[in-house]
Amino acid sequence: MQDFDVSSGSVIRRNELPTLQLVVPCYNEEAVLAESCRQFDQLLGRLIDAGKIAAASQVVFVDDGSRDKTWLLIEEETKRRPRAAGIKLSRNRGHQNAVLAGLMWSSADVVITIDADLQDDINVIETMIDRYGEGNEIVYGVRNDRSSDSVFKRNSAEFFYKLLAWFGVDLIHNHADFRLMSRRIIDALREYNEVNLYLRGIIP
Repeated sequence: MQDFDVSSGSVIRRNELPTLQLVVPCYNEEAVLAESCRQFDQLLGRLIDAGKIAAASQVVFVDDGSRDKTWLLIEEETKRRPRAAGIKLSRNRGHQNAVLAGLMWSSADVVITIDADLQDDINVIETMIDRYGEGNEIVYGVRNDRSSDSVFKRNSAEFFYKLLAWFGVDLIHNHADFRLMSRRIIDALREYNEVNLYLRGIIP
C-alpha cells in the first residue's frame, strides 16, 4: 500500500447518492485479481452501507488483451459478485486505452480509475467520494511518500515530471491514474480525439 493525499478541482454542491463505478484496467493480473475483486467489493459494500454511494455501484474490470487467465477469472467474479462487471478488449491496446474504454463504457455518476495491483490505497476512495459530495468534479490520488521506491525510480520520476513541465504539459506531481471523475468530466473527455492518448496530461 502507498500513502496518498487527495487534491480536488472545482466545486458544485450535490444532494442525491451517486452511483460509483471503479474502472480497473487489467493486463495479466491472474495472480492478484481474486484478492483485488474481494477488496473492491467489500469497499463498495461499506460505502453503500454508510450511505455514501448508491446500491447500483460496481467495480468494472477491463481486460486489456491478457495472455493469462485474467478474463476467465473476471468472468468467474462477475458470476459470484453482483457488483462486479467485465469488459474484454479484442487485443492488447495499452493501459491508457483500457482506462479510456472503461470510462467511455461507464454510465455512473462518478468513476474512479485504479490499477488492479492494489498498490494504491483503496481506503482513500471514501475521502474521494466525500470530496465529490462537497462538489468537486475531479479528485486526484497523489502519492505523498515515495520512500519505498528505488533511488533510480525516484530520480527518473522526478526527471520525467520536470521534462514534461518544460514541454508545457500540465501534470499533477506524483499522480498516476488513480483519480475520481464526475459524469460531467467524462462527457467533456468524449470531445477529445487524441491519437497518442495520455490521460494524465489530458485530464488536468
